[in-house]
Amino acid sequence: MTEHNDIVLKMEHIRKEFPGVVALDDVHFDLRRGEVHVLLGENGAGKSTLVKILSGAYRMTSGEIRLSGDQTDIHNPHHAQELGISIIYQEFNLVPHLSAAENIFLGRERIHTTGLIDQKRIVSEAHRVLDGLGVKIDVRRAVGDLGVAQQQMVEVAKALSQDARILIMDEPTSALTEYEIKELFAAIRQLKAEGVAVIYISHRLEELFEIGDRVTVLRDGKYVGTYDIGDVSKSELITMMVDRELKEHFPKVKAKPGEEVLRIENLSTKEVLRNVNLSLRRGEVLGVAGLLGSGRTELARALFGIDRVDRGTITIRGGPRSIRSPRQAINQGIGFLTEDRKSQGLIMVLSLKDNICLPSVDQFSRFGFMNGKAEAQAAEQSIQDLRIKTPSISQQVMNLSGGNQQKVVISKWLCRHADILIFDEPTRGIDVGSKVEIYQLMNKLTARGAAIIMISSELPEILGMSDRIAVMNNGRIAGEFAAGEATQEIILQAALGVT
Repeated sequence: MTEHNDIVLKMEHIRKEFPGVVALDDVHFDLRRGEVHVLLGENGAGKSTLVKILSGAYRMTSGEIRLSGDQTDIHNPHHAQELGISIIYQEFNLVPHLSAAENIFLGRERIHTTGLIDQKRIVSEAHRVLDGLGVKIDVRRAVGDLGVAQQQMVEVAKALSQDARILIMDEPTSALTEYEIKELFAAIRQLKAEGVAVIYISHRLEELFEIGDRVTVLRDGKYVGTYDIGDVSKSELITMMVDRELKEHFPKVKAKPGEEVLRIENLSTKEVLRNVNLSLRRGEVLGVAGLLGSGRTELARALFGIDRVDRGTITIRGGPRSIRSPRQAINQGIGFLTEDRKSQGLIMVLSLKDNICLPSVDQFSRFGFMNGKAEAQAAEQSIQDLRIKTPSISQQVMNLSGGNQQKVVISKWLCRHADILIFDEPTRGIDVGSKVEIYQLMNKLTARGAAIIMISSELPEILGMSDRIAVMNNGRIAGEFAAGEATQEIILQAALGVT
């Protein structure tokens, strides 16, 4: 823990207004040299708005920012970088076809006396930065060929190569395995030792007690309080975040499964899947677990007609079906909540209404004309049913919080009346209060007779919300268990191929 007088950042009375919305109201935040200060709150609490002000993406309406005691007005992201502030967003800002070294120094290329980019120097300096983090990466490889954890480290190295004194990390572990999280935490501890101050945003409360020094809680755009990590419990933080006590994190309601609605036999794709066999019954949640790269998402993509199936059969409601496109899957009553909502699940520049109604255009049109009134009614009903926080149905989804964006994706398929739902990481990057709301929504759906395939990297979620659990390893089903007989150890053994 650093000394109290070693403050590198102080934000006081921060207010940010958007048309019709007050996103931040009298918020306070300070940061000490060499600490990890966790910023906590539900989706829509104002976390992203606060760090976007600090990183120069937004201008605050009023308030004061001091860096090392000096009052500062941050004009834009470039100015923030000049001041030693860097941010690593949940969605990486990397160029896939460029090498790791080229990404680290993108826009700040080292130029040879010949006037050409000095590739040798870029590679050498990239290795130096990564070595300081204790990370071994072939910096000559294209970033698109690296794993998610390695890409995360490239983002960290890019920030440090800019001499960042303050590093903001937004949901840095959302796509990492347990082993990769440990590697990231080791790198963060190294940064702390070198005096870098880290603002850490995450919804995984367990992580906060492992890596954090202090925590600041926001709720509904207002400051709740700042605490030393050792002085607060998980339950106390949850209560502060949501202003209510969540007695049950996994409010699973056991549903009595009905008839079989989906069966896949010997399903195989050219790249990943190998003779996958599964069944799904009306009214149940089938959890699909497995390590990254095990084939979980590829299974979802094959069922939704995105990836080509080379062999095997798909039976829906008793009849064989050939699904060669997402449109065919939608027409069969299948909905797909994708792992990456921003690039695959939503059109960010369109309104909430347009996104919700997009898969159901045929239901809202007649003779080539859209029924705007019916669309608006459907969108308003979704806002009410899923408690989506938005000033209006016309709000662009890019301006919604992550949790509310996820609810919009779910609303698309509820509006379409899909009854076979594939949820790929449905609560990734979502706060604990919104998670419970989505779990309760899953209960309502299965009670109505919908069938859900839930893919998740979080074993407590798999165990807490599934009726049956299938575990994938190397493109195959490595084990299938009733919820009551599975444990984290059993699932991990199957995921690792341990017999």
